[in-house]
Amino acid sequence: MNDRERFLSILAFHPVDRIPNYELGLWGQTIDRWYDEGLPRDVCYHNQFEGEPFFKIDRRAFAHVNVGMVPPFEYEELEEDERYLVARHANGIVTRALKEGTVRGTRASMDQYIGFPVTDRKSFQELKKRYDADSPCRYPQWWDMMVDFWKKRDYPLCLLGNGTAGMYSQLRSWVGTENLSYLFFDDPALVEEMVEFNVEFVLKTTARARREIQFDYFNFFEDFAGKGGPLVSPALFRKFLMPGYKRIIEEFRTSGITQFWLDSDGDPRALIPLMLEAGITCLWPLEIASDMDPLALRKCYGTSLAMAGGIDKRELAKGRKEIERELQLRLPPLLEQGGFIPHIDHAIPPDIPYDNFRYYLDLKMKLLGF
Repeated sequence: MNDRERFLSILAFHPVDRIPNYELGLWGQTIDRWYDEGLPRDVCYHNQFEGEPFFKIDRRAFAHVNVGMVPPFEYEELEEDERYLVARHANGIVTRALKEGTVRGTRASMDQYIGFPVTDRKSFQELKKRYDADSPCRYPQWWDMMVDFWKKRDYPLCLLGNGTAGMYSQLRSWVGTENLSYLFFDDPALVEEMVEFNVEFVLKTTARARREIQFDYFNFFEDFAGKGGPLVSPALFRKFLMPGYKRIIEEFRTSGITQFWLDSDGDPRALIPLMLEAGITCLWPLEIASDMDPLALRKCYGTSLAMAGGIDKRELAKGRKEIERELQLRLPPLLEQGGFIPHIDHAIPPDIPYDNFRYYLDLKMKLLGF
């Protein structure tokens, strides 16, 4: 089987010759640490893995159509001292960032979000002007050549990329988490308007891509849960977000896309039944620190939900015995059932030594059937 056949078969719970080998990517700080610990400096990699021969990570690709603001906001540094930088970013969000520890664009801690581009209906109407689906820069200059290349591929291709498009996440980036939580109740009509606008924009912007190439999957980036549960209740999810998910998924299915992933850290278990009802087929990355145990999820949802991730990154920072225990605990029963692509439950943080990762990867690949 080639990478594409293997990917589609495992997600459909069909037999495969071996399980796909994927990992999400590396923190910038991790890359620098691993260089010091023996990672060859001539290895071709990206912070997000799209296939890495050195690590024997299978190939997949992402069609990066621009679904962001056009034009973006001008980057502007608003305030700076010895420790912090306050700036407005291309997405219009104002953050206070800790300067210490920033490596390769990866900060040592999350920024503090202190301002957002949408504060009321008037500012949303202004923001909409930056979302013209027909802007010529939405598609890369060499798009036609990329399409010809992708038509001959033997690996899975995702429409858009990880961390690119979502329902809740798009609204949050416009108004902020706390503000959105109030807005559901204070101005539900505005929320519905934003969801409808977002859906129409995504459908229209991707229409050309879907006409010209057969994609294998689409990922909704959400990150709408913390360790204590989701940031949006099932009732609000059903009322405000469900219609958007259903519309996009139904339209994308007519374009031949069969797999719909949803990316959320934290514990979104209360929303899984609604995800399935909306048409989501795969949930990831299954953060173990938030009790997202893939074995428990499989017992609950059977073959109705494929999964990816589910390997506790904290165990990889310890030692070989802990790595062995983690993989033997989770992988054998799930790999036998199918519908599961194991990888670390987020990007790989810098507390994981290079030798530990190599040991983990070698053991994982043996279990995957390499």
